[in-house]
Amino acid sequence: MDYDELVRNIGKAGLTIKEFAELIKANPNSITNLANKEKKVPKNLAIIAMLLGELVDNQIDYKPLFKRLNLEPQKARVEKGFGQPIKEKNATHKQSKK
Repeated sequence: MDYDELVRNIGKAGLTIKEFAELIKANPNSITNLANKEKKVPKNLAIIAMLLGELVDNQIDYKPLFKRLNLEPQKARVEKGFGQPIKEKNATHKQSKK
């Protein structure tokens, strides 16, 4: 599924991208950033969006289902700022062998 199809399915469920992201406890930017990629959207998001659209078509209220999941919010990725050194994974291991 490409990004346009994802957006269409999300809209079919009566949601905006922001509302979809809030429903699945994701960062809205993580969803909109998919538009900038040439690849297909991650299959987990494609499946969720398609199923939401089908649930709405069959007059099934999906919101109580998501509330029961008690999903944890997605943690933001933190990138090192410009000029900050990135530690090697094995830096402490290498030092202890000396």
